[in-house]
Amino acid sequence: MSEVIEQLGDDAIALLIQLIKTQSFSREESGTAAILEEFLTRYDIPTQRRGNNVWAAQPNFDPQKPTILLNSHHDTVKPGAGWTYPPFGATREGDKLIGLGSNDAGASVVSLLATFRYFYNRPTAFNLICAITAEEEISGANGIKSILPELGKIDFGIVGEPTGMNAAVAEKGLLVLDGVARGRTGHAARNEGENALYKALDDINWLCNYQFPKVSELLGPVKMTVTQISAGTQHNVVPDECRYVVDIRTIEYYSNEEILDTVRAHVRAEITPRSTHLQSSGILLTHPIVRKAVAMGKTTYGSPTLSDQAMMRFDTLKMGPGDSARSHAPDEYILLSEIRDGIAEYIKLLTDFTF
Repeated sequence: MSEVIEQLGDDAIALLIQLIKTQSFSREESGTAAILEEFLTRYDIPTQRRGNNVWAAQPNFDPQKPTILLNSHHDTVKPGAGWTYPPFGATREGDKLIGLGSNDAGASVVSLLATFRYFYNRPTAFNLICAITAEEEISGANGIKSILPELGKIDFGIVGEPTGMNAAVAEKGLLVLDGVARGRTGHAARNEGENALYKALDDINWLCNYQFPKVSELLGPVKMTVTQISAGTQHNVVPDECRYVVDIRTIEYYSNEEILDTVRAHVRAEITPRSTHLQSSGILLTHPIVRKAVAMGKTTYGSPTLSDQAMMRFDTLKMGPGDSARSHAPDEYILLSEIRDGIAEYIKLLTDFTF
């Protein structure tokens, strides 16, 4: 078995180098999608593709068995300033592989594919689907959300993100609100008009200080942050409109719709959500997969960062090689040993697993 896992690791690292060298910004992932298709086809695994989403299922799919989804994403953000290595260079220095998307989430992609290959022709108590999807970094409509109906009923999912192979059993959701406070123009030198900016400041003061009563043991409180504000056209005119943006990180005790209703009840601005579907997610600590992860020595925790878990309305566990602190940072990297360990740990997690 060790030789098999060693070869799976070699193949995974070679694939990751290919992926890093191929630009795959969100909505521009066609090149890496083609690489993923070719990789699976090379091992006689039939693939399906919709847009830039690529997936495959175990043969002899049995509808009487529960189904597990292995999922990660192959899109990346654009490289920011500060890189000292070429972002698409896939530079190797000892155990380190440096390049854009190496940690987030290329290492998870190739490790989950290796795990899928390991179980592909082996008998299991479950069906296994592996889907490597697009547009995760922008929570795009053409990512995992677009193919979930085609995958059929999923009973459980492992979402590959850099967690140090620990078990993220809860994740904050996201709600972005656009607020428009309205007033009436007037001359700034006289007591005229109705200042929309002052109305917005009252709203912002409430948003900064309000605390939702329920606090999650794993995720902490709901966090509301005003991140943008815009008002006025010239210095001597009272502004009749002020726009602001609120970033809200949600917890499992409140739906995004409930939080939206609370905000609307307390502010004077017109509030429009950009979407409400990125809900907080969580899995019970008593779930068999969590119990097995804990038995393997994995730490459970709540993750503040958003992933495609938010799109899934079934139990999910976020787990993958790498460190979230390296994501979206200059000179992003993964350790090759983290990939090899990740493959071995995924395989151990699923070996003889039953619901």
